[in-house]
Amino acid sequence: MRKKITLDGSNLSIENLYRIAIGESPVSLSRSALKKVEKTRKFIEEFIQKDIPIYGVTTGFGKLSNKKIDMDSLGELQKNLVRSHAAGVGDPFSEEEVRAAMAVRINVLLKGFSGVRPIVIETLAEMLNRGVIPYIPEKGSVGASGDLAPSAHLSLVLIGEGKAFYRGELLDGKKALDEAGIKPLDLEAKEGLALLNGTQFMAGIGSYYLFEISNLFRVANITAALSNDVLLGTDKHFDKKIQGVRPHRGQSLVAATILKYLNESELRKSHINCDRVQDAYALRCIPQVYGAVFDTKEYAKSVFEIEINSATDNPLIFPEAGEVISGGNFHGEPVAFVLDFLSIALSGMGAMIERRIERMVNPDLSEGLPPFLVKNPGLNSGFMIAHVTAAALVNQNKIYSHPSSVDSIPTSANKEDHLSMGMNGLLKLREIFKNLKYLVAIELLAGCQALDFRRPYKTSPFLEDIYAKVRETVPFMEKDRNISEDILKVMNLIDERVI
Repeated sequence: MRKKITLDGSNLSIENLYRIAIGESPVSLSRSALKKVEKTRKFIEEFIQKDIPIYGVTTGFGKLSNKKIDMDSLGELQKNLVRSHAAGVGDPFSEEEVRAAMAVRINVLLKGFSGVRPIVIETLAEMLNRGVIPYIPEKGSVGASGDLAPSAHLSLVLIGEGKAFYRGELLDGKKALDEAGIKPLDLEAKEGLALLNGTQFMAGIGSYYLFEISNLFRVANITAALSNDVLLGTDKHFDKKIQGVRPHRGQSLVAATILKYLNESELRKSHINCDRVQDAYALRCIPQVYGAVFDTKEYAKSVFEIEINSATDNPLIFPEAGEVISGGNFHGEPVAFVLDFLSIALSGMGAMIERRIERMVNPDLSEGLPPFLVKNPGLNSGFMIAHVTAAALVNQNKIYSHPSSVDSIPTSANKEDHLSMGMNGLLKLREIFKNLKYLVAIELLAGCQALDFRRPYKTSPFLEDIYAKVRETVPFMEKDRNISEDILKVMNLIDERVI
């Protein structure tokens, strides 16, 4: 039986969010959190009766916030909000991505500052656990009042509209709920707004990819160590004394990790007394570059873990203080900056990978390896175009690395006049991550091919084990073949955590 993860609004980790996203763990709801939700709901219902204007509850939205809504139309207002904001376009988010966003939406509503009824959260949890995954177009959010368009498409299914995937089929929202045995909701005052405002998509999906990035980072360190060895690089630049006088945490960690991966390498011992004074930056500066990526990743984790446990809708309700306060917690700038920062870091990492691939295929730089890592070069092209592919990926990553968060286009008749554009930052990061995975796979393939040409010397026992796992799937390239298939096979090894 799959172990449930209890959501309480305050303690959701990146690791547990990932488990929910991939369908490994269902969710349960904290009883104490639901009691707080119920208390807040009772307060907002009483507050509404005082006939005090409350943004988005007894008024219109955005520029229309000066329009008062009749008491008997408050439920219709919320339903209209969901329908009107479902304006997303483009390809749908994957089921894993949507599950991540749903889990965060549930978690933040459980904090008890949003004013929804418990049944709203319970129904979302039922959808998540029973596999009703809303069809949500990926484009349309500017990340300021939160991820309005994608959140609206999610909420449409909750009220029996829109579309959703269920057991591999794309169905009308009502039909998907019916087949899963879930009753659609009639929204009441404040609930549509609470479901739409917030950063749950950029923060939830960003957290999902951060977990994936962490695994890829681990593999990238392995491939960098192998490249260093087959290119006859020294291990002196990983010495802890160097790192100790520039004590960035990531730099020291990467250097120590790669030293461990290279431990007892016969190949290293074979040239230990060579007359080369220094290696190229792509080898010598791995700790400095990859260490900076690690530190960026850790900073991103700290931001995401705050965000996925924060109340980010508007207005927020504070029963103990007797107040309903309109503010800006929905603004995605903290997440938008981090998404852009991660994009820049991963792009820089990919650029260094390409340089090592170039050194392995270029006979002027490879210290005795054959041109393009193949026998009979000329008749065979070997890894020539694999490197060209790497160059294309690096160029594309550089384009994607331009920050989204430096731009702002005012919306809602200039009422919403500064936007984070965090969702576009997320979509760019996703593409950079995919490209980086290709780059790591190409470097690993090239490293294994180069190692074959360094025989009879062996690399370290650890890296020999990695080599063996690759060779179980991808044989040595004796002559030209479809290398695209080889790249995909290695990517599968990465995705399946074989490496």
